[in-house]
Amino acid sequence: MTSIDDVPSDVRADLAASGLDEDHVWDVVRRALAEDLPDARMDDPTSASTISSEARGEAVLAAREPGVVAGLGVAATAFFAVGADATVTDRVADGTRVAKGDVVMRVEGLTQRMLVAERTALNLACHLSGIATATARWVEALEGSPTRVLDTRKTLPGLRALQKYAVRCGGGVNHRSSLQDMAMVKDNHVIAAGGVLPALEAIRGRHPGLPVEVEVTTLDQLDELLALPEPPERILLDNMTDELMADAVRRTAGRVPLEASGGITLERAARIGATGVDFVSVGALTHSVVVFDIGLDLVDRSA
Repeated sequence: MTSIDDVPSDVRADLAASGLDEDHVWDVVRRALAEDLPDARMDDPTSASTISSEARGEAVLAAREPGVVAGLGVAATAFFAVGADATVTDRVADGTRVAKGDVVMRVEGLTQRMLVAERTALNLACHLSGIATATARWVEALEGSPTRVLDTRKTLPGLRALQKYAVRCGGGVNHRSSLQDMAMVKDNHVIAAGGVLPALEAIRGRHPGLPVEVEVTTLDQLDELLALPEPPERILLDNMTDELMADAVRRTAGRVPLEASGGITLERAARIGATGVDFVSVGALTHSVVVFDIGLDLVDRSA
């Protein structure tokens, strides 16, 4: 039985330096592998029948399109988790922009075991690289403006830490990772509390010192918050037009960071940046991302 201790120290060090918990990564990888091998008494029938258990080979992982890679250390972990007796080389640093055809990682080890890990490794690397690539497009579209792109909590259950890591690889900024990082007053809270100000006061009374973000849909609501002796730490401008957002920036005059949300598309990015808002939050970075195409091919040593 393999364990996180079977992962080489350099890979584990990279995970830690990236802000990832190695035990969480290991758990994600092992659970993904269990989906391919649900019966612990049986191995992969295809690989076990066609490849000697002692045969060794080299696998090349290469980008099949241009973009930004992320999660290669996570992907590498899959090969160690299946006991491939692997050596990983030429692993490109997460956050690197690559061209079509670029090799992003090489793996040498037991061929049968590498193929057992292939789909898990690619699923993780392709998904996370897709997030990093999508985020990088937003960063590029906002270039020259003060606006930074944020992710949201609209993440796949159990993969939030990895998805938010991929956003960072693409140059984006993480919003709160849990409900407890920041209080966020939205329309349902306003209805339940009887208003924006009662909701804000209730949170500050119960959790002093906790940052609070409040959602507004009109400039009147914004003015109400700005008139407070202690406005919230951030204000979310929900579903506002570009013109309303620009007016909100003028009224706020830098007193409180402003975040744009709702009806946000990449085509609108430059216009949003031109309003001067501090942040734009994009749930699609994690909930609707298109995977980045990475392929794995064995090196044919018979040629």
